[in-house]
Amino acid sequence: MSRIAIPAIMIGGFLAVVLVSSIAFVVPETDYAIVLRFGQPVDQHKEAGLQLKLPWESVTYIDKRNRELDQEEIEVIANDQERLRVDAFARYRIVDPQTFYERAGNESAGERRLGSVMDQTLRRVLGEVSVEDIVSNERGALMLRIKELLGQSAARFGVEIIDVKIRRADLPPQNSLAVFQRMITERNQLAARIRAEGNEAAQQVQAQADREATEIRATADEESEKIRGRADAERNRVFAEAYGADPEFFAFYRSLLAYEASLQKGDTTILLSPESEFFRYFNNLEGVRDGGR
Repeated sequence: MSRIAIPAIMIGGFLAVVLVSSIAFVVPETDYAIVLRFGQPVDQHKEAGLQLKLPWESVTYIDKRNRELDQEEIEVIANDQERLRVDAFARYRIVDPQTFYERAGNESAGERRLGSVMDQTLRRVLGEVSVEDIVSNERGALMLRIKELLGQSAARFGVEIIDVKIRRADLPPQNSLAVFQRMITERNQLAARIRAEGNEAAQQVQAQADREATEIRATADEESEKIRGRADAERNRVFAEAYGADPEFFAFYRSLLAYEASLQKGDTTILLSPESEFFRYFNNLEGVRDGGR
């Protein structure tokens, strides 16, 4: 091989390398690639691997991993006119790199614009509720609302919002004591109202129960009187039948009942004449006194 051929091969190889490097590029696993022609995006590649372009075109890369938008602490005025210092952050990812490039240019510029939108969204949502809602039971629902609104705005940049969290929401030190005292007072008032409503409901239940108990007792008394009346009538009927069947035996039986009732232990002493009708059967089972019937 001549000395002239060796430099020619080297020059050819160099030109081939230059040509390949000007038309081929690699898309990393962590990035999107956007092909630019005179500064304007003409194509995008979302999958990793070797790609081709025209020699006069250039390539820029955009991170496709999940990213964190960490905002500085801001001051929000709630709807009860209380000031609140809020520290929040969002997690997002770029899903449409060409739109993101056209609207923002790069990640740093895009985060600045997203940060501005997030500030506005925080002030809007938290400004519609009270401090008590922000620092207590409504915070989860508020974060979902912020995520929804921020997601709608971020979609214009080709960005998807994954999550939004409020790290801390604190009152300024000079306002904390007054606000917490007011919250305690409101809770005490609410508890007192609930107790009063409970007592009123208990009294109504008790009154209803008393009415029902009175009605039940009255019905029972009425029924017992009816039963007692029927029993007395039956007893009188039986007595009448017994008297009609054997008047002498009936008189004897009634006398025995009278002796039992009047001569019980502890009763008052009764003074009667031995000739009294009360002692008719006392000494003589046939009811015959000495000297006659």
